[in-house]
Amino acid sequence: MLEFTNKWSDLIIKNSDKKEIILNKETFEVLLDWFDVTFPWEYEKSWILLEVKEYNEKLFYSFQNEWNHIVIITHDNFELKEEILTFFWDVDILIIIWTKDAAKVFENIEAKMVIPFWEGKEIFLNTLWQHKEEEESFKLKSELDWETTEFVNLK
Repeated sequence: MLEFTNKWSDLIIKNSDKKEIILNKETFEVLLDWFDVTFPWEYEKSWILLEVKEYNEKLFYSFQNEWNHIVIITHDNFELKEEILTFFWDVDILIIIWTKDAAKVFENIEAKMVIPFWEGKEIFLNTLWQHKEEEESFKLKSELDWETTEFVNLK
């Protein structure tokens, strides 16, 4: 089970072992079980695998946790070339900053679940006819559907 929660300026992903991935939505810092991972590298902590890739002087995060591939994108203005597109292969859960420029990024990643964040997330959800109520938290208890994309609107 994965639980997604917004607390203050943090988006928190907690697994069934109570280990956390934390994204600060103001500074874009990412913590893995309270360990700062804002440096390009491959990490393993608390049974969570993480690859941090630097591309065009921006960091991208790819987690493997509880059989799910979670990608965090905190930037919207970068060129989509083959070397970064392979990093976004087979994404289960996409956490993406939402601005108008992020649309082309989203369209090129086939994620099973999308959690947009930032000021424009309501416009994003409405554009895709996803009139989702804001939720305090969301629990993913089962496998994601391969044929559709589920959208989550966290407060």
